[in-house]
Amino acid sequence: MSPVAEGLGALADPTIALCLLIGVLLGTLVGAVPGVTATMAVALAAGFTLTLDPLPGLAVLLAIYVAAQFGDRVPSILINTPGTPASIATTFDGYPMARAGRAGVALTASALVSAIGALVGILILVLLAQPLASFALEFGPVEMFCLVVFGLTMMIGVSSGRLVKGLAAGAFGLLLGSIGRDPITGDQRFTFGFDELASGIPFIAAIVGLFGIAEVANQMVSARRGAPAEPITQMGRWWPDRAEARRLARPTAIGSAVGSVVGVVPAAGGDIAGVIAWDQARRTSKLPEEFGKGSIEGVAAPDSASTATMGGSLTTTLAVGVPGDSVMAVMLGSMIVWGLQPGPALFVTRPDLVYSLAGIMTAATVLALALSLVRMRGVVKLLALPQRYLAVVIVTFCMVGTFAVQNSVFDVALMWIFGGIGLLLRRFGFPPGPLVLGLILGPLAESNLRRALLIDGPGAFFSSPIGMTLLVVSLLAVTLPSLRSLVKGRRQRELDERTPTPVG
Repeated sequence: MSPVAEGLGALADPTIALCLLIGVLLGTLVGAVPGVTATMAVALAAGFTLTLDPLPGLAVLLAIYVAAQFGDRVPSILINTPGTPASIATTFDGYPMARAGRAGVALTASALVSAIGALVGILILVLLAQPLASFALEFGPVEMFCLVVFGLTMMIGVSSGRLVKGLAAGAFGLLLGSIGRDPITGDQRFTFGFDELASGIPFIAAIVGLFGIAEVANQMVSARRGAPAEPITQMGRWWPDRAEARRLARPTAIGSAVGSVVGVVPAAGGDIAGVIAWDQARRTSKLPEEFGKGSIEGVAAPDSASTATMGGSLTTTLAVGVPGDSVMAVMLGSMIVWGLQPGPALFVTRPDLVYSLAGIMTAATVLALALSLVRMRGVVKLLALPQRYLAVVIVTFCMVGTFAVQNSVFDVALMWIFGGIGLLLRRFGFPPGPLVLGLILGPLAESNLRRALLIDGPGAFFSSPIGMTLLVVSLLAVTLPSLRSLVKGRRQRELDERTPTPVG
């Protein structure tokens, strides 16, 4: 029997179907609760699944992983609070669409493109597992630093036209990213005696505070000043019209491509892929000025990118034994306990396993999409709550989700501090996106730069084709928009000079 037939035939077990259903339901619920990440859910479920056979156990874990990518879009779009880090970029345009009465279209489009991105990632897993895993092995400290530099250029894109304030917020995020242990010496820096900060600022507490608590507080302040933010009282249309459907094609293709590549690189997850895809879609869009203000393209690109990373992350985990992201790190440990040793030898000893896992992810994607489309009308009931009650529900979920990550009261206190910071950013016109980007990428940039300099010195950057390519692309990403604006302005002035002034 061929590996394909053997791998897919193993999925006929009814136990696997039940495990898939349970995993999808749990994953959708986990994604919809701000702060409760897929990593935490998979880690908790891993303890129970170890009593199962490997394939049913992996079905539960993978289904949670996949479905959480669908569920986290709901709070990102409706209450501007990312359900998981992978949906940070969804808030850039999803929430403005909801505020404009287009929440239904945003939710439906998000679910559809998320499914497309996931299926593209699964195709990558099936067809390109070994070649892509080999390419990922080429990423040493130099290449990782250059990739992070390229990611940092996205600060310009997520600044929503407020370049100076966006760069200032990004610099503040980089500063916050330096809190914790020195990546080389292990000495504590800027922890002020708090052991809880030894590993850096808890990311979940930061993003829940910046996006969830700050949004609720901002609405309360606006209401007290007599300018209340309009609550989302209607979902509008549920399905994109023809024009909107046509606009989804290009950003979905860009997002799927970006997510497939980023997913293969170890430690680069859906949050980074989403921001990169959002910015690249904005650069290629015919209507870039709409991004950040409620563009359906701005929803399609990051959502398809973040789900497309799943296939690449699993590819890296299976082929080279290096976890592609934090969820895969948990699954890697579970696979070892089950006696499955990820690495190049796995494709020789268990070639059928790749097809079994691809089939599980495909089924989980279809189930998660169906559940997303069926249950979306139920979210209208949430909007029927008075604004003050809805605020209490949101804050409660934020606190519970943040506490549940590490069972830490300190994280909850930090969440409130970042909520205050986020409120100040909003009131003074500073975009929070660059701050989050700096917080994510700052530690990666520092650790890889210092390792590269310690190992090979500055010359390593000139001897790495991948690194030089990424640096050149980063330079072009920064300079081309300004050059394009200058050329466009010059052409407009020349056209104005040639146009005769009407007489009388």
